[in-house]
Amino acid sequence: MTYALQTQNLIKKFGGFCATNNVTLNVKAGARHALIGPNGAGKTTLINLLTGFLEPTSGQVILKGQDVTHLAQHQRVKQGLARTFQINRLFADLTVLESVVLAVNERLGLGARFWKPVGAHQQAIDEALQLLNTLHLNDVRNETTRNLAYGKQRLIEIALALAAKPQVLLLDEPAAGVPTSESRELFASIAALPRDVTILLIEHDMDLVFRFADQISVLVNGGLLTQGTPEQIANDPKVKEVYLGETVHG
Repeated sequence: MTYALQTQNLIKKFGGFCATNNVTLNVKAGARHALIGPNGAGKTTLINLLTGFLEPTSGQVILKGQDVTHLAQHQRVKQGLARTFQINRLFADLTVLESVVLAVNERLGLGARFWKPVGAHQQAIDEALQLLNTLHLNDVRNETTRNLAYGKQRLIEIALALAAKPQVLLLDEPAAGVPTSESRELFASIAALPRDVTILLIEHDMDLVFRFADQISVLVNGGLLTQGTPEQIANDPKVKEVYLGETVHG
């Protein structure tokens, strides 16, 4: 079994409060893996530990078989790990294409030279256009980011993360604040990403989770309650009791 991302006995304490409680998580390479649980379950804390935003109290984070527990965030990005946030972080005054070109240039080590005419970075432009095409954003490539619908903005944030050429992409509530009419398009674009990108996402919309994920892990009170396929999770009595409710059938 090849795993893209793992944790082993991961613990994070804030004083006497245990936010992440001995979590051992295995995310298969190429998976569409969802992390669900009630508010306060520790999902975002776990993502912050995976990305290096937080240092664990104990335990390990393993990326593609390599221990990255003590690597800084930017070093993990170089190792192939990228993320998005609950609240998008965008270049609001740039066009969509300019934003993605800037992100590609940053990966190529050309970020400081972005003041040059955009035409001077043809490699970055070509790569950015390919990314925008993958996420169905070509039609808005010359629009200013701040003028776009929120669902499109979330897709742009994903494009910026993909510009780092990650092998593992962490999505923290990508549909948060996105109207239902736009969230389906958003997830359709995410689902269409190539399988050489492993995806781990946090999402509260269970309809989206059950349609998108092939594996689901359930966090409760900072600990891993269970993990399985969508069908297994939907029919698990423990999960129904603490989170999903009896009305969920997958």
